Amino acid sequence: MQSQSSLNAPDEAFFRALEIERTQALVDRDVEKIRRLHAPDYELISVPGRVMSLERYLTLMAQDVFYASWQHGPMRVQVSQGMAAVRYQATITFPSGKVVECWHTDIYALQAGAWRAVWSQGTQLPQDPPSAAAAR
Repeated sequence: MQSQSSLNAPDEAFFRALEIERTQALVDRDVEKIRRLHAPDYELISVPGRVMSLERYLTLMAQDVFYASWQHGPMRVQVSQGMAAVRYQATITFPSGKVVECWHTDIYALQAGAWRAVWSQGTQLPQDPPSAAAAR
């Protein structure tokens, strides 16, 4: 029997593709895919700082369109045995027309042979005046 330490974790490209698939499922409100790609005890910490369970997330999506679009910036990925973190800047558009630019971080864990999102967090980018941003 192979030990866990001798198994190879997928590469960064796998997690980039998985993150795009996961967020597209959220935009599409594809409940079957959302359940497959998220752990049952998944938690989102939204941009306003609210903690949302997977069931609450799905309930809100069932009531109305949740996301109009989700654009990904370049992703940084950290992979270890059994876990991976994906971080990038996202531009998320809501049905109201509101656009949020944020850092988005997802933690994936290997559970029962499948990689699933266990935690997500969005943090809104600061609304710096152009002169302050250029000074960095």
